[in-house]
Amino acid sequence: MVRGSGSLLRCAGVGISTTLAEILVCPLSKQPLRLCPKTNSLISDSIGVSYPIVDGIPLLVPTDAKIIDAGDVKDTEERDSTA
Repeated sequence: MVRGSGSLLRCAGVGISTTLAEILVCPLSKQPLRLCPKTNSLISDSIGVSYPIVDGIPLLVPTDAKIIDAGDVKDTEERDSTA
């Protein structure tokens, strides 16, 4: 049986915990990532890259990342702020 911190096991609705999302940084820019439940991804606003979350595991490999348009970043920010 594997034991883990209760706070790490609480999900943010996208399969990863808010605690984990708060400590992750972009592997390219070293800046904090923003959790986007709508796209099930972690977004690096500093460089405009989205990292997918697959089966609760953030894929922070640059080759798995998707470059997003400035308009897409703005749209996800607006959706996140109204949620």
